[in-house]
This record gives sequence, C-alpha cells and structure tokens, in this order.
Amino acid sequence: MMGEEKSLLTRIGDAVDAAKDKAKEMGASLAKKAEGAASDAKREAGKAQALVQRKTRAATASVKRTAKSAEADARKALGKAKRTVKGKARAVEADARKALGKAKRTVKRKVKAAATGAKEAAGKVERAMSPKKPATKRKTGAAKKTAGRKTSAAKSAVKKGVAKVRTAARKAGAVVAKAAKGVAKKPAKRPAKKTAKKST
Repeated sequence: MMGEEKSLLTRIGDAVDAAKDKAKEMGASLAKKAEGAASDAKREAGKAQALVQRKTRAATASVKRTAKSAEADARKALGKAKRTVKGKARAVEADARKALGKAKRTVKRKVKAAATGAKEAAGKVERAMSPKKPATKRKTGAAKKTAGRKTSAAKSAVKKGVAKVRTAARKAGAVVAKAAKGVAKKPAKRPAKKTAKKST
C-alpha cells in the first residue's frame, strides 16, 4: 500500500515537473513572439516615418516649384501689362497730335475764309462809298434811295463779315484748347494682378 502511494506521488511530482517545464517553454516561446512582434512594430514604424518624410520633402519641393512658376507668370503678366499701357499711351498721344494738327489746319482754313469774306465785304463797302460820276449834275430821288440802300447793304455785309471772323476765331480757339487738353491727358496705369497657382 505504501508502495502504491509512493508511486502515485512520484507520478504526480513528475507531472508537476513536466507541467512546469511546459510552462517555461511556453513562456519562453511567448517572450520570443513578443520580442519578434515588437521588433516588427519598430521596423514598420521606421518605414512609416521614412515614407512620411519622403512625402513631406516631395510636397515641399512641389510647393516651391509651384510658387516659382506662379511668380514667373506674375512677372510676365506685369511686364505685358506695362508694355500694353505704354503702347496705348503712345497711340493716344499720336492720335492727339493728329487731331491737333487737323484742328490747326481747320482753324487756318476757317480764318482764311472769314478773312476773304471780310475783304470782299470791305471791297463792297469801298465800292459803294466811292463817288460815282453822275450822268447829270443833279441826282434824282430814286438814285439817292438806291445809293442809300447799297450803303446799308454794304454796312450790313461788313458787320456780318466781322461777326463771321469772330465766330471762326472763337471756334478755332475752342478746338485748339480741346485738342491740347486731349494731348495733356494720359491714360492711367492699371497695376497688373498677380495670380498665384495653388496646388492641392
């Protein structure tokens, strides 16, 4: 009986020892797995960090390139706008000079025509006022009336000629002043808008 109990105790002790060994093996295996998982996690974290850094550098380089391109485009647009403004200013100045020249020629023609008209009117007055050699020594009443009408008509023609000269001179002065004012005005320069391209 004692022998059987001892044998049972021996088997139980062996089983306990085997269980302990098994537990140790399992613990060592779990520790190795945990170490492997930690190492894998570190490697993956390193890869992810390296990927993020590469993407960050690529994005920064792309933004810089886009900014440089936008700046170059803005400079080109500004230069083009300046050239356009200068071209328009030169065209306006040339048109104003042409208009001024035309106005001066028109004024000269009108003044010349008015002066010619005044000379003609003065000639008529002079001819009307000059004494004519009468056929008879005494003029009849009808002849006197005719001479009076001619004198009045001549005076009226002179007044009209003078009025025409004044009107032409006044219009000429207005045309010249308007043309000179147009030459003095210059188109206002409009600043070119800078456009920057945004990358997403």
